[in-house]
Formats: sequence, structure tokens, C-alpha cells
Amino acid sequence: MASLTEATVEGGAFTYGNDRISYRITRAAQLVSRVRVHVHPDATVELECPPNADEAQIQVVLSRRARWIWRNLNDVRDGRSHALPRAYVSGETHFYLGRRHQLQVIAENAAGSSVRLHRGRLEVRLPVADPAAVKRRLDAWYRKRAEDYLGERLRVICADLPWVSEVPTMSLLKMRAQWGNCSPDGKLTLNPALIKAPRPCIDYVLTHEICHLVEHNHGPKFYALLDRCAPQWRTDKAELDRLAELLLAGI
Repeated sequence: MASLTEATVEGGAFTYGNDRISYRITRAAQLVSRVRVHVHPDATVELECPPNADEAQIQVVLSRRARWIWRNLNDVRDGRSHALPRAYVSGETHFYLGRRHQLQVIAENAAGSSVRLHRGRLEVRLPVADPAAVKRRLDAWYRKRAEDYLGERLRVICADLPWVSEVPTMSLLKMRAQWGNCSPDGKLTLNPALIKAPRPCIDYVLTHEICHLVEHNHGPKFYALLDRCAPQWRTDKAELDRLAELLLAGI
């Protein structure tokens, strides 16, 4: 999830069984460790490479990880097949902090509109029950909740980490394949859809990005630091990966 600012991108494909799998190669100056393989929630495959990684190194990684890539792609695609497009009508469910809430759209002849959580329901009140208007109101509500909650958790987590002297700047940006990134100058960009994830998953993403303030790549030192700061991060990441397509539906 680290930022890949000023990266160059290439592409390729390989065959596993009867499947032809495309991938992209991302090279960036701050990547100094071995080639790392990612299967993103949008079913794209990315190889993070140091600038000097040659084709032979990349092919060795692909041959070793081909089955892992194929298996994880199938898992992601299976999850996506169950993530139906949102209709923004009463009765469907939407996530907030890891819990499902039934949407209730209430059309009433009153000025303005509002969104609230009430007794397990996510109520949207507005003059006309137009799905596009419901989506706009929900998006704004989620964004405000994300600003408040993610900002507070960022402050709490930073307070416990000795290398953080100042809470980094945080901004929100809708992203299809990332939960967050950390720029080389220490600014965090977070996906507002993260507010839909369970609380431990949110803390994992925030801690992951804060660790990039020290280690700007995904090398062994980075993961050693993450292990010290969040020993359960692998469990939280697996849960976030499992829910990704459902949480990102409608982005």
C-alpha cells in the first residue's frame, strides 16, 4: 500500500493451466528489496520491483508464485461475483465499521435531507427516493464519518509510536485497488470506504501506512517494524482482503 510516486509501469502475462493471467510491473526508486507480488481487490496482479530487477528475476518470481497468484485471483473473483451492484433502495445492506446495516429510504416532503444510524438501520431521509440522490447522501455521510474516525484513530496510533513526532497530514480519496498510501514526503491518503471495515482492519491499514514513514518500501525491515507495531496484522489483513469487494461496492 505504499505510494508508488514517480514509478514506471510495464506489463506482461503468463499462462497457468488453461488461464492466461495478465500483470503489471511497477518500478520505483524507493523499492530496494526483492520483487513482491500483489493480487488486488479489483482482480489485478501487480509486481513491485526494484529499478534494477531484470526480466530473468521477474520470471523466476512468477514461476514460484504462479499457483499462489492463480488461487488468490480465483478467490477475489469469487468474492466479486457475490458483490452485487448497489441499488440504493430500502432493504439492501451497507457496511459501517464492519457491521451490516439495513438501508431504509424515507421520502418525506421536508426541506433538506439526512442520514443516521438508528436501531441497526441506516436511515436516509430526503424529499424524493431517487437512488442517485440516496447514493450522494450516503457518500457524503461516509466521508464525514471517515474524516472523523480515521483522523482520531490516526492520532491515537501515532501517540504510541516513538518515531512519530507529528501526526501526518491525512486526505481522503476514492480508490478501487488501495486502502491507503504514504507519499515520500509523509502525507497519508486513505480510501473513505475504509470506514466500512472492521475496527481492527482500519487500525492495521493506518499502522501499515505510518510504518512507511520509516521504511518507504515493502522490504524485510518494513515487515519487521509492522510485526512489532501490530503483531496481529496478518489476521486483520486477511479479513480485510476477504471483505474488500463487498466494502468497495459502489465506489
